[in-house]
Amino acid sequence: VQLQACGGGLVMAGGSLRLSCAASGRTFSSDAVGWFRQAPGKEREFVATINWSGRSAYYADAVKGRFTISRDNAKNTVYLQMNSLKPEDTAVYYCVARSSSVPSTREWEYGSWGQGTLVTVSS
Repeated sequence: VQLQACGGGLVMAGGSLRLSCAASGRTFSSDAVGWFRQAPGKEREFVATINWSGRSAYYADAVKGRFTISRDNAKNTVYLQMNSLKPEDTAVYYCVARSSSVPSTREWEYGSWGQGTLVTVSS
């Protein structure tokens, strides 16, 4: 499956952004999907993941309570709603998918990666 992420941009601290990731090539309604991010000079890290039905989601501690992952299988799209953004959320955000219905926080378990979208949060 090919993934195309969009929605990044520049936002003030405390603001909100909504990232979208559209899948093509095949339906991903049975895949677990998620988001990772990589800040400048840092390793890539897990952000959020959701199972095939959208009923189970998991978050990194750093974003819990501020970010919400969701999906619309009819549109083959996954979303990341980001609220109360902080400067430390600045990073390139990648959407991912794996050929399993079970979510994972491990990046090596995701075989499909989008190109990344840059989120910059200014203080």
